[in-house]
Amino acid sequence: MILLTRRVVDAPRISGTVTLDLDARIKSRVRITLDDGRAAGLMLARGQLIRGGELLADEQGGEVIRVQAAAEEVSTVRCDDPLRLARAAYHLGNRHVPLQIEAGWLRYQHDHVLDDMVRGFGLPVTREQAPFEPEAGAYQSAPHSHSHSHSHDANHDHPFVRMPGHAHP
Repeated sequence: MILLTRRVVDAPRISGTVTLDLDARIKSRVRITLDDGRAAGLMLARGQLIRGGELLADEQGGEVIRVQAAAEEVSTVRCDDPLRLARAAYHLGNRHVPLQIEAGWLRYQHDHVLDDMVRGFGLPVTREQAPFEPEAGAYQSAPHSHSHSHSHDANHDHPFVRMPGHAHP
């Protein structure tokens, strides 16, 4: 089994690829199967989302694997009005939803309840299969599961949309 232990910026030769969904790309320790069928394992520093396009290598650098973000079921919101998109991003972020933010569109893992909420803002939602690359702030180590403690009462307010560096008291 190939043990991928480090990230590299460049390599003279890429020895393989692996296509991983978001759930696998947030893990630092996991068994994976490369696209060519070879068994591999990740043993990376904790707390960093693996992005599509990144290169991972074994300790000696003999194996360098390019990560590809797998298409997965997502909801995409497209709108030319930045204020309306910002409003949707705010409400999704306030629910701790991992969110991909791009010019003119937002994307999150498909959830029909969230889709209905966003449609309630008058925005179109398209359910599709696409790679999902959320903002890193939502994935410093794992999916945000509300395992930390703070109240979610009527006064609870998150002024940030899950951006890198957003910390909870």
